[in-house]
Amino acid sequence: MTERTSSVEDGTAAPVEERPAVAVPEVPAAVAVPEVPAAVAVPEAPAAVAVPEVPAAVAVPEVPAAVADPEVPSTTVGPEVPPVPVRKDRRVLRAVLRWTAATVVFAVVGTSVAYGITRMDRTDVPGLATESDGRWDYPTITRPPLPSGSPRALAESNRTGTHYADLRRLVLPAPKGAHIDPALRGADGWLATKTFLAEYATRDDRETVGQQLTDNGLRHIAARGWTTPDGTHTRIYLLQFDSVTVADEVNSPGLTSYNMPNYAVRGAERMMADDRFPGRAAVDDVTRHAYDETKPYGAEQVRQAYLSAGDTLAVIVQSRKGTAKAVPFQQAVVLQSLLLG
Repeated sequence: MTERTSSVEDGTAAPVEERPAVAVPEVPAAVAVPEVPAAVAVPEAPAAVAVPEVPAAVAVPEVPAAVADPEVPSTTVGPEVPPVPVRKDRRVLRAVLRWTAATVVFAVVGTSVAYGITRMDRTDVPGLATESDGRWDYPTITRPPLPSGSPRALAESNRTGTHYADLRRLVLPAPKGAHIDPALRGADGWLATKTFLAEYATRDDRETVGQQLTDNGLRHIAARGWTTPDGTHTRIYLLQFDSVTVADEVNSPGLTSYNMPNYAVRGAERMMADDRFPGRAAVDDVTRHAYDETKPYGAEQVRQAYLSAGDTLAVIVQSRKGTAKAVPFQQAVVLQSLLLG
């Protein structure tokens, strides 16, 4: 290191203190170089000493673009250059980014797990290996296509509530594993009225109901029945009329009242409104009357529902030796309501 001189007011040369060459760290762009921390003591320079020029041998490196470095030590520090302070803000930024990334990953994984659980059976989920609540496993259920330009039965533009789709394809399909009842297949899928009337207990009731259907212009009946392995026997009948007004009249006051059906079905001497049927299971614009046989039951317990949807009245009867479970009955009623809606 060579000694440099600097001029002073009296014209004599004053020695300038030797200082070791300081390596200038790379200074990223767009960063304001902070002032020297207060804790660092900067030696007092002589009053009349001019700051020496940077030696030609010191090459100032090119500044990289768009990199932030908020803590760069001053090059005017004394004989010993203190170690570069830890860049706390970068560490904090990296920590924030790591935690943000971790949060996003956990959120995605959590969403995936939740979706996976919704697609699994309860017995497939660890900790939820409980018995089934009794719901049946139905095939994929879709509404049949409508003729081109035809509205749905419950659309506002369809004032008569006409079901333009094939009524035979609007009957709820049997669940998996069920045995189909051949007696309800009918001819070409259309059931004879007398087969439907056989559901009612007495001859007088069958005649009375039959006359109501004739007077109100019953067009045809589509039906399906099945028996599941637990012995539950389900019968579903769709009765189609000329308009929503007629179907509503046949439903009530024709066949139903608020707290009990007007005509008893076979095997159930007395039925009352099913107060345990979930209210949230209602389907918009579908009128539902659900009934349950009161105790003491006969050889079987019977459940029954009437659904009025547009020009069609659905009658659902479900029975089982001993007791008829509530969940399969509610499931059938709701699914049939959705098909008609």
